Amino acid sequence: MPTIRPDTRDAIIEAAFSVYAQNQAATLGDVAARAGVGRATLHRHFSGRPDLMRALAQIALSELEEAVEEAVKGAETYAEGFRLSLYAIVPLANRQWFLANEGLEADPEVAAAYEAGRDELRQDVEAAKKEGAFDAAVPTEWIVEAYENLIYAAWSVVRSGDATPKQAAELAWRTFTNGIKGSAT
Repeated sequence: MPTIRPDTRDAIIEAAFSVYAQNQAATLGDVAARAGVGRATLHRHFSGRPDLMRALAQIALSELEEAVEEAVKGAETYAEGFRLSLYAIVPLANRQWFLANEGLEADPEVAAAYEAGRDELRQDVEAAKKEGAFDAAVPTEWIVEAYENLIYAAWSVVRSGDATPKQAAELAWRTFTNGIKGSAT
């Protein structure tokens, strides 16, 4: 049996992130070519697209969690934590985009990890409400959905080139905290 380079799996993972960031419909052959391996080698590490997508989702969710944890370390309030989280999450657009578009919620492991993150977000929203950052009369689930959808919108404008990650994070935060109301003339 041929020896597989210790970094082959990592090369496949990174190639998959790169390929799927450009084309969600790319084939495993496209991923293998970008990784510089044959399809048989790719299949030694991942049985098929669902297996590879599960691995990508687990890595992406872990990276997302690590980025947020690092960003909010110095936050003095939950509101500040939400703002800092946006600035950490939005630059991850290319590595996270497929999570929102691949339909990975059908995978039990990915769904459980995603739901655990949403539970934590709900708890943070409740704490922010107690601080007075959010209107206590607005349902927590509404705030969670609004926050997640603003992240999606930010990722979308970054990917399209219509905003930098910083600009998109600023717009998402402004919309989240102030809405989109303009001044009357």
